[in-house]
Amino acid sequence: MNIDLNADVGEGCGGDAELLDLVSSANIACGWHAGDADTMRKTVLLALERGVAIGAHPSFPDREHFGRREMRLPMETARAGLLYQLGALDAIVRAEGGALRHVKPHGALYNQAARDPELAETLARAIRDYNPALRAVGLAGGCFIDACRAEGLDTWQEAFADRGYRADGSLVPRGSPGDLLADDAAMLAQAEDMVLRQTVAAADGQRVAVRADTLCLHGDGAHALRFARLLRRRLEALGVEVRAG
Repeated sequence: MNIDLNADVGEGCGGDAELLDLVSSANIACGWHAGDADTMRKTVLLALERGVAIGAHPSFPDREHFGRREMRLPMETARAGLLYQLGALDAIVRAEGGALRHVKPHGALYNQAARDPELAETLARAIRDYNPALRAVGLAGGCFIDACRAEGLDTWQEAFADRGYRADGSLVPRGSPGDLLADDAAMLAQAEDMVLRQTVAAADGQRVAVRADTLCLHGDGAHALRFARLLRRRLEALGVEVRAG
């Protein structure tokens, strides 16, 4: 059995180098919610040095709220914004001798695309038109995964070891009670359920089916590095190989 571990990096939260030692995929901020050209290049180099798969982590243009504020943009604007961010990061990756492997939307863009078919289709078509070889990463069971598959893209369904879930399989919104798991034991148990049993306990106690091709470790959490080490050790003890596939 194997699983990909991914982390959102290049967001100015510190600890990226140490985190990249423990994961197999990196989602690099493209400047709209965090980061800039210099940060993108430095993070790309860190990932390349470690053989970590590089992906783009595009967002709404919302640095003030770290990309976590929902926005209702015209679809042509959403498309142009995604292409703009993909092109910026891709240029840096290629210039440094690497290849962009995947795309994972960030924050509100990620969550809206998981439930809004029109936005999901817009993003999926933009990724296909830019580079149909890119893998799309999105919330397990969400609209974005369906839209990307319809466009012929390879997809990875993502689950979260440190986020609370609702009974419909969506994430508990940031800022709401139960949005983040703070206890190491609870996070490890949730990750183990996802990887071995393809289920997760929702906030109301219901068991929810969840397909996990990749597990996310949030680089902006105070617990991120410590938990990444614990999770990596737990997976190895279970005989689960960590790799990008």
